[in-house]
Amino acid sequence: MISSDVIRGYNDTMILYLLLNEPSYGYEISKRIRELTDEKYIMKETTLYSAFKRMESNGFIEAFSGSETNGKPRTYYKITDAGRSYYKEKCEEWEITREVIEKFIVKENFHEYN
Repeated sequence: MISSDVIRGYNDTMILYLLLNEPSYGYEISKRIRELTDEKYIMKETTLYSAFKRMESNGFIEAFSGSETNGKPRTYYKITDAGRSYYKEKCEEWEITREVIEKFIVKENFHEYN
């Protein structure tokens, strides 16, 4: 499992990625994150919904009502143009972040440092 502290800055990026092609709702997004990470990262419900609120107030996503097959109301989220721009910025930031952090990660012979 990945510590939520390590990945916290990229929760929005993961959610926006899942909204790039179609709107979705909280449970489905949470499930997809779990699946795509082979269950190495499970986003807590409180984390997910606070990200929705934050991104909605920043104009990155919009909420709308829909219903599931049994007719119950459900809140869906869709990405906005501002959200697409923010997603692109975060992807560019990730490339730089990865480049910097990799300078400090020992990939071979880890056992020599124990």
